[in-house]
Amino acid sequence: MGRNLQRISHRSETLLLNQIVPPRFLFRWSFPARNLKKIPKSSGRLLDLPEECLLPSLGELDQQRDFAKVKLAWNDDGFGVSVEVSGRSNRPQGLANENDRPNGVWVWVNTRNTQTVHRATRFCHHFILLPIGGGPKQADPVVRPALVARAREENPLPDAELVQIQSEVTRTGYWLDAWFPKEVFVGFEPETHGQIGFHYLIHDSELGDQTLAVGAEFPYESDPSLWQTVELNR
Repeated sequence: MGRNLQRISHRSETLLLNQIVPPRFLFRWSFPARNLKKIPKSSGRLLDLPEECLLPSLGELDQQRDFAKVKLAWNDDGFGVSVEVSGRSNRPQGLANENDRPNGVWVWVNTRNTQTVHRATRFCHHFILLPIGGGPKQADPVVRPALVARAREENPLPDAELVQIQSEVTRTGYWLDAWFPKEVFVGFEPETHGQIGFHYLIHDSELGDQTLAVGAEFPYESDPSLWQTVELNR
């Protein structure tokens, strides 16, 4: 009988742990990024990445349905991120109020992938990508370099004009391609550092939030140890 009670107690503790700690937090994830020589493209869609570049969906582990597809690729000249959001009932709008979080993509990159550091170093970078809201008619995509919260070391923000961005907005969502040339990163050296830390947040005013791994219950905006590993495979 004592053994049975011990088993029941262990099972209860396991169930309680799964309720408190999201399943995605229980693992350290590593994803391959394909090396594509011919990006960014000089005509047509900026990246146009194949399905082989798609990151797997982890939302199912937390009983969540992903509403966006995220693809990654790289070459010796830089790093590319492609996002496709679908399932909206209305066309996404630009930023209506500066106090509101706009529809868009938040990206964090650590060119040293230091999984034990809890505050950002000079190798950590943060960008905000908006599919709409720029230009005289607020119809163009926007790139906003930003500081990493609570950073231990800070770099001057890179020139946003160095980042190439392209988007198309439809009634049910949008797609967005962004190319980050190596000049916007400190320490982007694939030959000697073949792993980078990476995390994203996609915020949608209708569909909610989607993150790569941990969500808002963890301080991923300021803690690089919560970012996942991307393998710069050749």
